[in-house]
Amino acid sequence: MKIAWAFPGQGSQKIGMAEGVLALSGAQERFEFASEILGRDLLAICKGESNSKDELGDLNDTRNTQPAMFVVESLLLDDLKRQGRKAELVAGHSLGEFVALYAAEVFDFKTALVLLKRRSELMAAVEGGGMTAVLGFDRSELDDLVSNVDGVVIANDNSLEQVVLSGAEEAIDLLTEKINCKRVVPLKVSGAFHSPFMQDASKAFALVLDDVDFCDATIPVLSNSEPTPTIEGDLLKERLKNQMTSGVRWREIMNIMETEGIETFIEIGPGKVLSGLAKRSINGVSVSQLSSASDLGY
Repeated sequence: MKIAWAFPGQGSQKIGMAEGVLALSGAQERFEFASEILGRDLLAICKGESNSKDELGDLNDTRNTQPAMFVVESLLLDDLKRQGRKAELVAGHSLGEFVALYAAEVFDFKTALVLLKRRSELMAAVEGGGMTAVLGFDRSELDDLVSNVDGVVIANDNSLEQVVLSGAEEAIDLLTEKINCKRVVPLKVSGAFHSPFMQDASKAFALVLDDVDFCDATIPVLSNSEPTPTIEGDLLKERLKNQMTSGVRWREIMNIMETEGIETFIEIGPGKVLSGLAKRSINGVSVSQLSSASDLGY
């Protein structure tokens, strides 16, 4: 049976998500270590108990969301590995790609956390722009509008019926006024992620990545910016450099998983967004979701 592990990104976080993993081995120590690196109590933020009087006490601030999601998902992943479980492919949605790379032993926990701290800071510092989800549309109409409306791109290509647009707010408004669709949902984010708005942040982060050694992966990884399986560390680094400004090509990742014969899709982390997409996208796939110690048999 061919298995894929998938790791969700921002949008799946929720207050209390850490409670379900605290029974796992090393959980308290891992949160303490992350808090030292970040300079704030990450576990308290996950619980909604932070004493911070500014936005840095908010789990939905991208500077907290990214490291918090990584710590929670890494704990679930490491316990899965301790049980002797293995996967044939790994992939992560946006920041989830860092967990996928960690799962494939491209870099260690500390390296991933330090990278996410800097990534989230750079992304949070970008001003302007927004993101909006569009559901239930004609794909050719959407592609045509995106090609003809300046200042907006497809940030998350999740499925044939679900995308997230990113870019200038006026451009997004113009496009969503023109398209015939079932729903339009503006997202509560601090900027236009996965779009040209992130160009300067992406260049700065690429310089950070240049100083980090990427090992060859132990499991083939499907990257957001180029969803073809590879284990080459240098190639995975180059793909990660492009992630901030390119779209998350999740629809293509699902297609590759089907082509590769994936029979079991396991979402590791809070929420069920990726599981739902897999059910609708991969024919005959069995789907499960791990978000707490109880899901792992505790």
